[in-house]
Amino acid sequence: MKYVEVIFQMRSGEEWQKDLLISDLADIGFDTFEDTESGFAAYISAANLDLQALETLMLQPYEGLEVDYKIQEIENQNWNKLWESNFNPIEVGGQCYVRATFHEAKPEFPYEIIIDPKMSFGTGHHQTTSMMLQYILENDFNGKQVLDMGCGTGILAILASKKGANSVLAVDYDEICVESVIENRVLNHVEDIEALCGSYEVLTDRVFDVILANINRNILLEQLPQYALSIRTGGELYLSGFYEQEDLAILSDAATSLGFEFISNKVLNNWCAAKFVKR
Repeated sequence: MKYVEVIFQMRSGEEWQKDLLISDLADIGFDTFEDTESGFAAYISAANLDLQALETLMLQPYEGLEVDYKIQEIENQNWNKLWESNFNPIEVGGQCYVRATFHEAKPEFPYEIIIDPKMSFGTGHHQTTSMMLQYILENDFNGKQVLDMGCGTGILAILASKKGANSVLAVDYDEICVESVIENRVLNHVEDIEALCGSYEVLTDRVFDVILANINRNILLEQLPQYALSIRTGGELYLSGFYEQEDLAILSDAATSLGFEFISNKVLNNWCAAKFVKR
């Protein structure tokens, strides 16, 4: 498979603004990213590249962010080797150790998660994933029925299972992510995770005690009404993938109008995660 590499050179801007651009690039199909000295490189299969979508995205104003970009087609390469070279183990809350199969185990951690993301997202390195992992560590999942919406590699689903969830449904619109969840489920010896390809339409007639959704603001706003239908009274909703200053109030208002009560939020480099309870 031939890939296209887009080199982004940042002339000004903050790290969180770069993260926002990467998130938007992922939304239009870019699936691998690599930091460079002056910015980052983004990769997408040549067949999936939508030049108009890319050009439209780069015309949008990112206040304070100035970026130049260059597009070039590249030959086949070992994509697993690419992400392996950029994947270091991480520790979350002093309780959870996230590593790949080629890293040494650390049995002193109560929870160890083994992730081989390949071409899917969710290694725990992004601020939003890290905050969601912290929320799972801090709360009771024992015996709960859990939904991981936009599951990526399944890292949140795996920790929820290890925290005692009775069952976990992991949903993502990307088939690669669903395949990754199935592989990572085996690596982590958890059997109670079901992985489905799709969106909120697969939730019909299913009700959960906990919903985890680490996506982005627009999709969260679109899917919140379904979350309200798919969660039990007293159920907990955890959201991330958005910014504190720009998005938290908007999402909180939308959730409140659907019967959720805002409980708390976390912030890391302007990225935000929040907890709600269905009343």
